[in-house]
Amino acid sequence: MKNMEDYIHKEPSIYKNILENRKQILEPMIKWAHSEYRAVVIFATGSSSNAAFSAQLYMSAKLGIPVYIEEPSLSGNYMLHLDKNTLYIAISQGGHSYSTIHLVKEIEKQGGTIFTITSDLTSPIAKEAKCVIGMGMEVEEMPYVTAGYSATILILNLLALELALAEGKITPEQYEFDVSEMKKIATELPNIIEKSTKWVAAHTKEWMSATRIFFIGYGSTYGVAREGETKVTETIRITAFGKELEEYMHGPYIGLDASDTIIFLEPEGQLMNRADKLKEFLRGHVPHVQTIYANQGKASPNDLAFHIQTDELLASLYMTVPVHLLAFRISQEKGIDLEKSAFPEFDKITASKI
Repeated sequence: MKNMEDYIHKEPSIYKNILENRKQILEPMIKWAHSEYRAVVIFATGSSSNAAFSAQLYMSAKLGIPVYIEEPSLSGNYMLHLDKNTLYIAISQGGHSYSTIHLVKEIEKQGGTIFTITSDLTSPIAKEAKCVIGMGMEVEEMPYVTAGYSATILILNLLALELALAEGKITPEQYEFDVSEMKKIATELPNIIEKSTKWVAAHTKEWMSATRIFFIGYGSTYGVAREGETKVTETIRITAFGKELEEYMHGPYIGLDASDTIIFLEPEGQLMNRADKLKEFLRGHVPHVQTIYANQGKASPNDLAFHIQTDELLASLYMTVPVHLLAFRISQEKGIDLEKSAFPEFDKITASKI
């Protein structure tokens, strides 16, 4: 079975394929763009939800309308009030999420249209859904997805870009510029992976003793912080949190402990000065504070800077690489077998995955 790192190294080719075939992959939704809609609602859980949060702000900026991320269980069971002027999207990378499948069935039962994005066109959700969008990549054998998470962000960004072009919300020149920026990121991915690998190796010893890790992001890297929480919890099996910058500053900081490890995901955007002030405070109480910078930043020897100049809303396309590598490498150093479920009876009892 391929492992998480194997799929991280596949991301450059996956990005290239999606970018080259974007119009074909997204054709059903692009055709639907002629309908008038005033909002986008994305239903997803786990890493799919984290990816949606990573793309949310870019999508909203290009489309000029609100983009919401909703829990399928809450919506499907308690808040399903369909609006014909809303574009509904469901994401289940593996295609086995019970709550997302249930949500899709409920929307279609009520006569609504929802586009379902999955990497597995033979999965239960693909069989149930009427409007299925393949992700343009192979199905990940490893349950703790890495490439699928990144591919989801790219597909959602490209969807917004294609719809904005089709609806005249951006010019052809603006469209081409953003596509070229995404291609630049795809080209830089091998270097990003190499830098991330060295950074993780340099700090493995200190992370091995971590009992609690906080990932803090803002803008597009809020979704990256959430993904850090998901992956570290799943793989290293210690307490992890993914917080938005201001959210952390309004309460959670009070529970600060000197043993905490805190990693900032810095897209070098509108809230960079706010993040710097928080780091100034934290360094007076916590020895382990590090930052992953999208570009140059104010990197210290303990930080990681990618030296990529791009829109802060595109930074989530590559800033999760070191987070995924951290989760995988530390789990392996600790001897955790990710091919064996920590609680094999869980799905048998809960049917969380179909």
